[in-house]
Amino acid sequence: MLLDELENGDSAIAQAYSRHVHWGYWDDPASSTNTPEDLASATETMTLQLCELAGITEGHHVLDAGCGFGGTLASLNERYRSVDLTGLNIDERQIARARQQVLPLNGNTVSFDVGNACALPYADNSFDRILAVECIFEFPSRETFLREAARVLKPGGVLALSDYVSAPAFLPLAYAAAMPWVQNVEGSGRFDVRVTSNGYRALAARTGLTLLSERNITPHTMPTYAHLRRLALPQLAGLQVQGFKVMMGLLKLWARTGLLKYSLLSLQKPATRG
Repeated sequence: MLLDELENGDSAIAQAYSRHVHWGYWDDPASSTNTPEDLASATETMTLQLCELAGITEGHHVLDAGCGFGGTLASLNERYRSVDLTGLNIDERQIARARQQVLPLNGNTVSFDVGNACALPYADNSFDRILAVECIFEFPSRETFLREAARVLKPGGVLALSDYVSAPAFLPLAYAAAMPWVQNVEGSGRFDVRVTSNGYRALAARTGLTLLSERNITPHTMPTYAHLRRLALPQLAGLQVQGFKVMMGLLKLWARTGLLKYSLLSLQKPATRG
């Protein structure tokens, strides 16, 4: 839908989503103006929060898994020097747009590949940092992706990602929300939130990573819901309208009550000893 509306020249969609397609971060959520420019600024801030968590520095080779339109790499490309930037996405259309939009600056290299994040097409120990911005809940398996990330990270390398993390009491609903028929009616595709904080620690241990940090930033993301209703509803039809309204209402309720946390997480591959 976004690609179609961008092709059709929808000005509001272009202002809000031409660079980033994910939740926004507001230092002061009450300051949100619910305009496309406001959302674009907030999604850029969210990207910078995650990049800061990753600890990216000059000379790093960075992979953005599930890179979308290349907005995260565009931000890094503008702010850093002498970094090697690689974006990966399974959707050829998004990669085509990313290649058009992001050209190297500041002595950086930029490349985009079509590929599967759960079967990364890269050699072992290739990257200093991996980013996964609001996409891991769409992958077939968190564990498979984390195992692949551990494989291609250099020793001591860091994976920084954003994800919905469930409270233990929410897991029964999380399993219900992951049912295909629910997602088909709602209309936004795969949404698997069947993971808790303890579940992430266990996943990290099984995949050769250490969970360094988990930061719940849910309050800073709440204005996104109003933006989504304003921008997405006009693009939907039939049952998807009601499905979207119900799902957005439930997500907002679950977030406000602490049942579903929007979190930034960092995981590290152990450094080589000896």
